[in-house]
Amino acid sequence: MTTFDFNDGNGPVPAARHINKNGDLGGWVAKSAKVANNCYIWENARVYGNAEISGDAKVYGNAQIYGNAKISGNAGISGNVKVYGNAIIYDNAKVFDNV
Repeated sequence: MTTFDFNDGNGPVPAARHINKNGDLGGWVAKSAKVANNCYIWENARVYGNAEISGDAKVYGNAQIYGNAKISGNAGISGNVKVYGNAIIYDNAKVFDNV
């Protein structure tokens, strides 16, 4: 079993690298999180906790999606963005830079 430490105080947890639909190796995703096959997760991005990413959502850069956050539709997250708690980002929303 592969583990990864998301530096959230929980230590190493079961996780795997996401494989993007174009075959590129994506970022780390905790086994507790859900990422749909159509989603694109950049190699430095992190998805953990109970986060869910669905639709054709894209997570780029050093973005971190965690807690109970949900990203869906054609939403795009990039840069050093942290989406967490019970945040929901959907449709064509774009969140970027250092938000």
